[in-house]
Amino acid sequence: MPRIARVGLLVAVLGGTMAAAVAGSEPTVVEEVDLERYMGQWYAIAHIPTTFERRCVTGTAAHYRLLDDGRIEVTNTCCKADGELQRAQGRAWIPDPGQPGKLKVSFVRFLWWWLFPGDYWILALGPDYSYAVVGHPERTFGWILSRTPTVSPELLSEIVCLVEAQGYAWSDFALISPADCLE
Repeated sequence: MPRIARVGLLVAVLGGTMAAAVAGSEPTVVEEVDLERYMGQWYAIAHIPTTFERRCVTGTAAHYRLLDDGRIEVTNTCCKADGELQRAQGRAWIPDPGQPGKLKVSFVRFLWWWLFPGDYWILALGPDYSYAVVGHPERTFGWILSRTPTVSPELLSEIVCLVEAQGYAWSDFALISPADCLE
């Protein structure tokens, strides 16, 4: 089946999901996540920027490492306008094992506690874990992640359909240029 036909079929199948999402329901998360496969380096292709990312101009990435206690070490990086590397470290965890696509993440640590966790919901995953769509229940944040710094226009088109089917407006996302930062 040609790629354009697959995109059309995807839009048709997900059309009902988009209507429900626009009506105010929460985004739908993936039912299964293989955390071992999810770990490693991810590049942000596009995002609705968080406070941390507002100073970022290029090269936004995240690295995830599974810890012995089942939590995830998160290291986010990006390049600021002056080319300097900006880094934030945090922890993520799955509060309900019955919903592995709904994670919490915190970048605020006090002693051994991680405070003010935010929602990190995995809305879509490539079958080979080559891309991920991550969002927030209120659709105030969102990320398109890839294992590579860029994706093909065809894959981006498919992902845009997935994002819009989840009730997001693609116009809220900003594309991110890949780049290397100064250390």
